[in-house]
Amino acid sequence: MVIPFIVMVFVVMLISFVLKTNIYEPVLNISVGDTVSPEMFFPGFMTGNISYSVGETDAVSGDHKAVNEMSCDAGSSSAVFKYPGKRLLEFKLFGFIPLSNIVINVVDPVKVIPGGQSIGVMLHSKGVMVVGMSPVTDRAGKRINPAADAGIMVGDVILSIDGIMVKSDEQVKALVSLGKENTLTIVLKRGSNNIKVTVKPVICSETGSYRIGLYVRDGTAGVGTLSFYHTSSRCYGALGHVINDADTAMKIDMAEGKIVGASVKGIHPGRKGKPGEKVGMFNGSRDITGSIVKNTPFGIFGELDKPVVNPFYKEALPVAFSYQIKKGPAEIMTVLEDNRVEKYNIEIQEILSPPVRDGKGLIIKVTDKKLLQKSGGIIQGMSGSPIIQNGMLVGAVTHVIVNDPTRGYGVLAEWMLQEAGILHADVNQGTGIRQKAA
Repeated sequence: MVIPFIVMVFVVMLISFVLKTNIYEPVLNISVGDTVSPEMFFPGFMTGNISYSVGETDAVSGDHKAVNEMSCDAGSSSAVFKYPGKRLLEFKLFGFIPLSNIVINVVDPVKVIPGGQSIGVMLHSKGVMVVGMSPVTDRAGKRINPAADAGIMVGDVILSIDGIMVKSDEQVKALVSLGKENTLTIVLKRGSNNIKVTVKPVICSETGSYRIGLYVRDGTAGVGTLSFYHTSSRCYGALGHVINDADTAMKIDMAEGKIVGASVKGIHPGRKGKPGEKVGMFNGSRDITGSIVKNTPFGIFGELDKPVVNPFYKEALPVAFSYQIKKGPAEIMTVLEDNRVEKYNIEIQEILSPPVRDGKGLIIKVTDKKLLQKSGGIIQGMSGSPIIQNGMLVGAVTHVIVNDPTRGYGVLAEWMLQEAGILHADVNQGTGIRQKAA
């Protein structure tokens, strides 16, 4: 009995060390009235010897204090939390060996209208992004690149030229032409830093115009899927992943954007090594319109001008937290023809744990024969398609696995709601935003 006890203590110390790397971080959202038990954090063979007490934690200062809401002894199966707020769980082995302190976030249940509708996304960047370089042949026949020589790089964002803020690629072209052979002062954003450089344009012998050797772009447009709509705040979430520039693969630092309704006019099915895609057309303001306020790793968020209606779920559905999601059958909602939302069967194969907040919290597999026949699986344009399981919104489709288009990734719905401001990490419920991916 001595050796197993020593092994157990060693394992406990190792687990305790790992868990304490996340000490005082909210590792779990939980609904008011739901239960917490040691099984959520520790292997089953340990839980019979673990006790824990509950304290209250201050969201701003990080201070912790004991509360009399709940305390559990070794072997107790669960604790029920009756009020919103952060709670500090202090775990001990055999009642006296400190094991770990973990903060959970107790929140009121949140309900949203699931999406599934196709949307057109139009995003304009702050400034103009450099997406490529092109040498200029001057009048002497020499190939030079003034921008590269000045230190400008692909991925830089041009904020201003000679003190004039730039908003479009055409404006950059006009200011370069206006400057002629005079040296231009250009302010760039590179990462989180602003950089000032000077560039002298040259006349291109091929076009007869002044150039500095750059390809630039001021925004992007594409088709995706609406994930949810929160009625009281009018906030929506869509895509489930960040919008990056197609050439540089860098996040677009947005200035403004909007979404409109879209219809699907064709499908290019996916196959191994080559993702498929929806062929979409924007419908203008006919049905869905709204602003884009945030472009994040968990999707885009903003406000809709008018509510949306889901053809299958007339009432709002509760949003599942990670502990409520199970491996097994689920469904997605998306559009494959015109603007008709349909349901398709999938399987949740993995719930990634510990979750990495990169937008990939689930691994899913398409099992619906109709969907597989039409699209080959997950295709571009499905990003944001809501995932429903047991009457709850659990997440949204984000990426296809290129070598197996029947499988892909999903983002957890709770992450999207936190990013949208509907579900806060330190209060019970927010009010929402005011003001190769699938």
